[in-house]
Amino acid sequence: MDKRLERILPRVQKPARYTGGEYNQIIKDKRSVELRLAFCFPDTYEIGMSNLGMKILYKTMNSLPFVWCERCFAPWGDMYGEMKKVGMPLYALESGDSLAEFDALAFSIGYEMAYTTVLDMLDMAGLPLRSADRPGLLPLVFAGGSACVNAEPMAPFMDLFVIGEGEEMNNELLTLLREAKAANWTKKEFLRRAARIGGVYVPSLYEIAWNADGTVKSITAKDGAPEKVRKRIVEDLDAAPYPTDPIVPSTEVVQDKVDIELFRGCVRGCRFCQAGHIYRPIRAKKPETLIRQGIETLQNTGYEDVTLLSLSTSDYRDLNRLCDGLLDYCEPRSIGLALPSLRADNFSMELMERLQRVRKTGLTFAVEGGSQRLRDAINKNVTEEELLHTCAIAFAGGWNSVKLYYMLGLPTETDEDIRGIADMADQVLHCWRENAKNKNRGVRITISTSCFIPKPHSPFQWEAQIGREEYLRRVNLLRSSITARNVTYNWHDAETSVIESALSRGDRRLGDVLEEVWRQGGRLDAWSDYFRFDRWEKAFESCGLDLDFYASRERGTDEVLPWDMIDVGVRRAHLLRERERAYRSELSPDCRKACSACGAAGLLHGRKCDE
Repeated sequence: MDKRLERILPRVQKPARYTGGEYNQIIKDKRSVELRLAFCFPDTYEIGMSNLGMKILYKTMNSLPFVWCERCFAPWGDMYGEMKKVGMPLYALESGDSLAEFDALAFSIGYEMAYTTVLDMLDMAGLPLRSADRPGLLPLVFAGGSACVNAEPMAPFMDLFVIGEGEEMNNELLTLLREAKAANWTKKEFLRRAARIGGVYVPSLYEIAWNADGTVKSITAKDGAPEKVRKRIVEDLDAAPYPTDPIVPSTEVVQDKVDIELFRGCVRGCRFCQAGHIYRPIRAKKPETLIRQGIETLQNTGYEDVTLLSLSTSDYRDLNRLCDGLLDYCEPRSIGLALPSLRADNFSMELMERLQRVRKTGLTFAVEGGSQRLRDAINKNVTEEELLHTCAIAFAGGWNSVKLYYMLGLPTETDEDIRGIADMADQVLHCWRENAKNKNRGVRITISTSCFIPKPHSPFQWEAQIGREEYLRRVNLLRSSITARNVTYNWHDAETSVIESALSRGDRRLGDVLEEVWRQGGRLDAWSDYFRFDRWEKAFESCGLDLDFYASRERGTDEVLPWDMIDVGVRRAHLLRERERAYRSELSPDCRKACSACGAAGLLHGRKCDE
């Protein structure tokens, strides 16, 4: 261990974040590998070590015998300050070596508010922030993750982006980098060749022109780069690598349990939901695969809880069979089984009885809209009757806690829709009084709201976001409408939502804003402890850019969008058609009942969605 680190650790909270040495970490002889890669997560250890994608890719990249992939996370403020005092660079956990010694840095970016932390990590590694200021081939700096479906705000800083699922793509890229390093290619030559790999987006190979009003005029590919970069997917998840021996953290993390991924994609098509569109087509694992992976992971880690993950867990076809198979192993060992992402329209007593065989967890339902008209507009195919029926089942089964999530500011939302949220809370309370098995414990009903954020590649990508003042007005309207003492109301702050909206649909000119925010001390902006709205406002102003232009403006349907060079497989015509249906409050069927011809099936070769 570095002597500086030995002196620092006694002075920081949770020193286990920074030491490595965890059970199941992968150690290789650095003299015997040809490429060293630092897998960087721009958030704290607790968040990064809970990320399933990071666990999968850590395993797949280390499966290459010529690569040693190590982990790196952003330090919390106390550790950050101590490292700055002693001049200690950012390092990888497995070896303790500075990131500047690595051949490649790969960032996993799933949230726009992590952008400033990426810049901070580059600086802590002693590397120039901008790709243009790193002329050599090594270290290659690239990024992937859901936020990269609009890569433009981070385009000035990354050499390339990997778009889509990385299990195969990342290894193809590293194989090419190995060849480039051995042959002493220039960075320019490597990037030209990398752009031929499906799913690789190289920003320097795309020229952006602007209109006088600040909108994008054109996007031109050059040097042989594809006009559109199509995302990569893994077709057969049963055959895909999955880490049944993940690293077991040395300290408590956010998701301290076994995660089992049921399927990718979503059958529902909620119109506000980016994830439901960018992760298409639907591909499910067989229950036999999931039972085996779950049991093996439990045996290899010693965890006492299992979570079944997907965008909509209760839509998994063989859920009852899967639960029975896992509970045969879990129940005798008092291992809990949790199913987040449940839907109110397919929750059953049979499923509930399975859930409580070991231990009872809270129930959470994303209702999103406060009236049936609004839920139809966003294609959230859940009725009031279904929600109340589900609550009745839960209360009769012994539950006394329900959380309901909503959005404020959805397209077509009215004050009547907002009051409808309070009305629903009252009806859920009445439902408890009518059906509760044990009224002595009381009931906890939690209403949570967030501000709607228009996201790229969703049917609402053209919509305006409501302003801060209007959002707070709607929050206060809902607060005043909730009168029952048993109902708690929590809401997300408006300022973070405004910045997230601007970054999610921003162009590469926002790189200047990101750098300015970072230079003024911005880092870990995903945390309220560090986020400062005035710092962002000043950065936009000093860079000559209008925050409202990016956050609050409705886009024209004929406008060139900054992310138009990225193809996630869903046709623009489908998104426009779904947007038009929203304004007529028309539902679209889920994918298993009728194909919407969104285009995502074209990513499969000879197979059908969910086959």
